[in-house]
Amino acid sequence: MYAETLKLIATGPRRRPSARLQRALDALLRRLADLAAPGPERTEDAVWALWMRYPDLRAATELERATRAIVAEDYPTAEAILRRLVALHPGFAEAWHKRATLYYMQGRDDESVSDFHRTLVLEPRHYGAMLAFAELCLANGREDAALFAFDAALRVNPHLGDARQRFEALLARPGTRAH
Repeated sequence: MYAETLKLIATGPRRRPSARLQRALDALLRRLADLAAPGPERTEDAVWALWMRYPDLRAATELERATRAIVAEDYPTAEAILRRLVALHPGFAEAWHKRATLYYMQGRDDESVSDFHRTLVLEPRHYGAMLAFAELCLANGREDAALFAFDAALRVNPHLGDARQRFEALLARPGTRAH
């Protein structure tokens, strides 16, 4: 699933996100990609707020509930909510992302990669999923794949300071191939 997810990341700029996603994301992500644009933190917050929205208000509320459960480390509750959400609302990219994050936190790498993959199918610009996938690649000794995923995330959101540092540190390692 790693190779397939890398392909999704590589083709992301050519793919359109799910029709369900708000058009407002286009303008926000363009602004975020502009290093000279003021207020990147506010723009990031607005992007995440749109990703957390869903036409079914109850689904959005449940996603917030699952997020709180993850923060509280109540993983069984979070997983039950997220399992229901992705079953009932398979087009809700952020539900897949939250479940992937939960699996990542639990060391369930294969399940995590699968859900990050689904997130990127629905939202090819999801830099959060790209970053987490890059971290998974690093943890599994796939440095070249991690470099690629970090680079793709930074192209969407160049304001990710920690990701930029990780990317540059990886580039500086002997034997790491630049892309």
